[in-house]
Amino acid sequence: MTDSGARTAANIALATAGVAAAYVIITTPPLRRFVLRAARVWLGASVPVYLASQIRTAWVESARAA
Repeated sequence: MTDSGARTAANIALATAGVAAAYVIITTPPLRRFVLRAARVWLGASVPVYLASQIRTAWVESARAA
């Protein structure tokens, strides 16, 4: 098997696993609620940190230009 063929096979396997996991999560209400709650927590924590980082970087860059 070539390197390209191995990569393609791995990508297909990962895509299939992702679709299967999504199907199970969508069709199982307790899992669906858990995933939605986890996504809210993740976005609630990561988005403000990202924005603060970008604001700090912009502040530092603006001081260099002045």
